[in-house]
Amino acid sequence: MSDGPDARSRTEQAVVAYKTLLREFIDRRPSGTRQRLAVALGTHKSFISQITNPAYRIPLPAQHVATIFKICHFAPEERSAFMEPFRAAHPNQAKALEVESRGGSRILEIEIPSFQDPARQERVAETIQAVAKRIIALAAEGN
Repeated sequence: MSDGPDARSRTEQAVVAYKTLLREFIDRRPSGTRQRLAVALGTHKSFISQITNPAYRIPLPAQHVATIFKICHFAPEERSAFMEPFRAAHPNQAKALEVESRGGSRILEIEIPSFQDPARQERVAETIQAVAKRIIALAAEGN
């Protein structure tokens, strides 16, 4: 595939297609899904808005796809519908995702109790994620 204007246009169209699907699928989920995604991805709700809005050129980082599928409980049909334009937009990243899904990494869930103060619960979740990322980075240095 060439890197000319036509290829760029096809890629941009594919990005718009998967972002549109992602937004539609997330909009069907219960209230609070965007916040849960932001926490799971270690980011802010504004980032979720950017990766689900076709008007923004910010692509969805491939490392977040599996987490989004899990948090949003995407049905197999939704996963397939999403992955088709995602593969078209990012063929190399999609290949890496397929390799990863065959046993590369895994998602670990940690139950956080409900606190009376939702802000405290959020801080606990963010702290756990930050510590986990540091541990993973330290472990990766040995590879």
